[in-house]
Amino acid sequence: MNWKDEYKKLLWVAGLFLLAYFLPVGTIRFDQAMDEALALARWYAREHVILCLIPAFFIAGVISVFFSQALVIKYLGTGAKKWAAYMVASVSGTILAVCSCTVLPLFASIHKRGAGLGPAVAFLYSGPAINILAIILTARILGPELALARVVGAVSFSIIIGLLMEFFFRNEEKSKESLVIPETDKSRPLWQTAFHFLVLVAILVFVNWGKPADGSGFWFLLWRYKWWITGFFGLLYAVSLMVVLKLGKAPVLLGVVLTAAAALVFPKYPMIPFMTAVVLTSFLISRTEGEPQQWMAATWDFTKQILPLLAAGVLVAGFLLGSTEGGDGLIPGQWIAGLVGGNSLFANFFASVVGTFMYFATLTEIPILQGLIANGMGKGPALALLLAGPALSLPNMLVIRSVIGTKKTVVFVILVIILATVTGLTFGIL
Repeated sequence: MNWKDEYKKLLWVAGLFLLAYFLPVGTIRFDQAMDEALALARWYAREHVILCLIPAFFIAGVISVFFSQALVIKYLGTGAKKWAAYMVASVSGTILAVCSCTVLPLFASIHKRGAGLGPAVAFLYSGPAINILAIILTARILGPELALARVVGAVSFSIIIGLLMEFFFRNEEKSKESLVIPETDKSRPLWQTAFHFLVLVAILVFVNWGKPADGSGFWFLLWRYKWWITGFFGLLYAVSLMVVLKLGKAPVLLGVVLTAAAALVFPKYPMIPFMTAVVLTSFLISRTEGEPQQWMAATWDFTKQILPLLAAGVLVAGFLLGSTEGGDGLIPGQWIAGLVGGNSLFANFFASVVGTFMYFATLTEIPILQGLIANGMGKGPALALLLAGPALSLPNMLVIRSVIGTKKTVVFVILVIILATVTGLTFGIL
């Protein structure tokens, strides 16, 4: 028996026992924090999992199965043209309306397929940091200067952080360069794979299209008809299942009819036809041998890897920092508001750290910042939180660690905090 390992187990048991023994159950602060943790978990399950994570898992499965490893290595691998790899990764967020958690399956997938650490991390940061709707709302609500600074900072951050991560772990990246690039699969034209992928991305974007503050204009029009637009891309998706994946026309058309029927029966509950399509897709591709089954298996693997860690992270984040409904967690909100006033080095650093660990759903950082600025938050700390918050959170750190390891995750988090602090301080001075 290895007594060293057994002692470690004993310490864990003793620690958990002492934690349970001394839990301050019944105190107002603790009970409120528990309520906020459960409230955030409920909100996350209702508003985020179905429309954000499920499509993201399917898209990650597409990257893992349908995009050849040779293609990913060619454009994002260690031997790819550096300027092209970072350019693609750094602007990817403009077409993905995702938050720090939704981007994780996509990051895990391209990293698994052989993307270099630098471009993969650049993609991980830029995905939630610069989605186009968030930039527009930032300009409208918080001002054009802050929006421009957010765009420049986010694109620059993704490239700088990616280059630094590649430099710090260059020895590990060199080992990837010695890998033999596999032959590209010629069985399907690239345009078909791209079509299938882009249709799924379009569905992800439009089902999550948020309502603009201004009740008129082009962006409001897109929100008003977003489910009709989603339905159009759903039809293209059905075509892709038949043409690209070669699924039988009869079961696919039956799925279209059932989904349309659900939409007609429940016109005020678009989540029902959406989930009908998800369930039917899962059933069809899991029952079809070859690439469809591989796609379903890859999607399920990403779900098993990521979802439990996210759930644990959401509970901890809600317990410490409160829910999206404005309630306080274990750390009172007024403490945070009081610590980010002005433009001191500490205020910018504190805003970066809080933004790094706090969970922000897509676009929710803007009204939160609006309230903090109204309570005296400086413009520098506001930018620092904008640059650190949407890209990172406690839940997604747990998943990133499972993909690239503890050491790389810690370095990535530290780089985000340092760059956000310096940029916020500089912006506040200017």
